[in-house]
Amino acid sequence: MLLLCMGNLCMAQNILTAVIKDADSKEPLAGATVLLTGTNKGAKADENGVVTFSGIFNGKQVFTFRFVGYKEHTAILTFPRPVDTLVIFLAAAGEGLGEVVISSTRSTRTIQNIPTRVELIGGEELEEKGNMKPGDIRMMLNESTGIQTQQVSATSANSSIRIQGLDGRYTQMLKDGFPMYAGFSGGLGLLQTPPLDLKQVEVIKGASSTLYGGGAIAGLVNLISKVPTAERALNFLVNGTSAGGLDINGYYGQKFEKVGFTLFAARNGNKPYDPSTTGFTAIPKTERYVFNPKLFIYFSPKTKMNIGVNTTFEDRTGGDIQYIKGKGDSTHSYFEKNKSSRFSTQFSLDHQFNEHSSLSVKNSVNNFNRTITIPDYTFDGKQWSTYSEITYANQRKKTDWVAGLNVYTDDFKEYPKDSFPKRNYNQHTIGGFIQHTWKATDWLQTEAGVRGDYVIDYGFVFLPRISALFKISPKFTSRLGGGFGYKTPTIFTEETERIQFRSVLPVSSGTNKLEKSYGANFDVNYRTSLFDKLSVSINQLFFYTRINDPLLLENVPGNIYQLVNADGYLDTKGWETNVKLGYEDFKLFIGYTFTDAQLNEGGRKRENPLTAKHRLNNVLMYEIEDKWKIGLEAYYYSSQPLNDGTTGKPYWTFGFMAEKIWERFSLFVNFENFTDTRQTRFDSIYTGTVTHPVFRDIYAPLDGFVVNGGLKLKL
Repeated sequence: MLLLCMGNLCMAQNILTAVIKDADSKEPLAGATVLLTGTNKGAKADENGVVTFSGIFNGKQVFTFRFVGYKEHTAILTFPRPVDTLVIFLAAAGEGLGEVVISSTRSTRTIQNIPTRVELIGGEELEEKGNMKPGDIRMMLNESTGIQTQQVSATSANSSIRIQGLDGRYTQMLKDGFPMYAGFSGGLGLLQTPPLDLKQVEVIKGASSTLYGGGAIAGLVNLISKVPTAERALNFLVNGTSAGGLDINGYYGQKFEKVGFTLFAARNGNKPYDPSTTGFTAIPKTERYVFNPKLFIYFSPKTKMNIGVNTTFEDRTGGDIQYIKGKGDSTHSYFEKNKSSRFSTQFSLDHQFNEHSSLSVKNSVNNFNRTITIPDYTFDGKQWSTYSEITYANQRKKTDWVAGLNVYTDDFKEYPKDSFPKRNYNQHTIGGFIQHTWKATDWLQTEAGVRGDYVIDYGFVFLPRISALFKISPKFTSRLGGGFGYKTPTIFTEETERIQFRSVLPVSSGTNKLEKSYGANFDVNYRTSLFDKLSVSINQLFFYTRINDPLLLENVPGNIYQLVNADGYLDTKGWETNVKLGYEDFKLFIGYTFTDAQLNEGGRKRENPLTAKHRLNNVLMYEIEDKWKIGLEAYYYSSQPLNDGTTGKPYWTFGFMAEKIWERFSLFVNFENFTDTRQTRFDSIYTGTVTHPVFRDIYAPLDGFVVNGGLKLKL
């Protein structure tokens, strides 16, 4: 009887043989694992993706198939079952991002299947960066590899985005695909955009003018707003800083049957702050109010519309801190006041004809007013700009077609207080584009596009672009891309911003011409797992961009400045290395950027100012989901050439952030730059006297060690 029972027990045990493959490429996933739920039994796939699991009892059994970087798959099998090989397909999880759809490439593909190289800053990372600077998005972008936010005013803290060593005017900033931060209105764009109402940020490095027209030479940054969902979102953030800052932000969003609504409101302020002995503000006295309502109407499952308004009102005053505190005299009298208002509308209508084709209509109207006042001079201007677009898209299993027409207008009017020539201009652009995305094979996808822009007064511009995605194996992919770009000249550059546009002659098609560019980038991406617990991802990018006839600021007789197209070119080349390591609750990010930006003018070469040749990013995160977030950061900048012919000093900055999370609220604290690295500690920021200062380039932090902390509520 005992022998019979043992024989029956043995007969009741089964064997499962399975092959685990990538769902897209159908390549085997070596090292994938399978677990039998309710037991501690597991097995690992061999180099061919084959896994054999023995000792399985009769009845229903639940198996979990896993591989680093892929979505987990669960299978319920009943034993005994036919003796055959089970094939399991795992879908890529996009580095933990799930099915994230990228809109900046004008397609509806997920980030894993886009030939164009797109870097995504998702919601979780936005929240972490929001803990450090809830009032604006400077830090969020500055801590990305290959991107530098360059401060262009010592006293007002005004900043611009530099991608791969190129000036801020060569980067196009978008809000939900609308060019809302260009020309005069781009000057304070970084400072006036809080991150709380953003769903994600998409960054494309390299020429993107084929997709969005002029200005996207170095790349583009697309800020994607949150949209309402059936589950109500009601979030509040209150933040205070040791430098006298206070941020109060609120967001509400909810979708009903036929309508949805989102509302973002914020009040951001700061007292004048100076941790140095220079007597000038490192953080200006600031008061800003933001109010952004948006209405969504769902006419049918195929037709939807949204209408939004973005408003910002700000007063910003920097300069001699004694003067700002009301203790000024004939000596302490320098100041820089910026008073600005921003009002813009967003309209979008989308209609789905069938499962393959759709039509989209967009329009935005932007009004930006800004008055800059310094002793003895006032710059007062108003910009009206509009953007209209109609796009048709056809999406199939292997091909996507997108074609569209758009019109962009940019009208600037100055209200001078002196007799200097007005810098008014009207720039109107009519453009059309077409783009084709093709899945040629399981290992090759391509994206090719062409745009034609007619810039009134400057002529026609032809802009081709192509990129390709190579899926060499489930662990190894590569992208190659390149295209043309251009920038229409205006008086609004980093160089003219530093001098408050004072004594800068007007720009016109008679004396200036378009800046035209071409560029390419190539990257390889490898990801794997070691010892079943350590995930490794390595991305290596190489880039090159050349701009012909770059616009430079020159002195002319009479202490006057003029923007002229240089007889030569500006080129930037280098590479970015990104390494991500994950072990249980720890994540380590290491990024290195090498940038060689050179200006060739009349056969003479010199380094492009304010470009760190070497930059190192290090971030270590410890996260227990829904409980704790702890981060330690370290950033290195090598020496940078300055506009006055000198060289800035290299420096490190360090930061520490912690957040304790409960179900409905969380508390956070951030120790930013706790080593108190400041340019005023190791270099000067101005020459001359405190009454008539001449400010030097700002290449390092001015505010030094600042502690901030606050409360986040989710109701």
